[in-house]
Amino acid sequence: MIRRALKSVLPAAAAVLALLPVTAGAAAASTVAAHPVAAVAAPHPARTHHYLTGRVATQRARLNVRSGPGTRYRVVGHRDARRLISVSCKSEGSRVHGNRLWYRLPNHRGYVSAHYVRTGRYVPWC
Repeated sequence: MIRRALKSVLPAAAAVLALLPVTAGAAAASTVAAHPVAAVAAPHPARTHHYLTGRVATQRARLNVRSGPGTRYRVVGHRDARRLISVSCKSEGSRVHGNRLWYRLPNHRGYVSAHYVRTGRYVPWC
């Protein structure tokens, strides 16, 4: 019974192994050929970041900048009302008036609630 199982499995395993690349270089080349989008989507290491600009949408109160995407994180700074700020990306956090989105400020300087910032453009996910 074991011989019968081996006789049926061995040719299939040999066929699968014959399709695999032999060297690591060939493996990388086949991955790039099979997934050309992945090769294009990789960021260039010397690329400069272009941040989006948003306006703080509070009337008089200052906007809290927090260490993480949520109201339970500590306050690490403030932004004045109606001030222009730069945002790098968005992530989910605790709800602020039903909005779970938080914008990360450039260079990891903190997070602000998206409820209080108007960007007017699409902000990418972190």
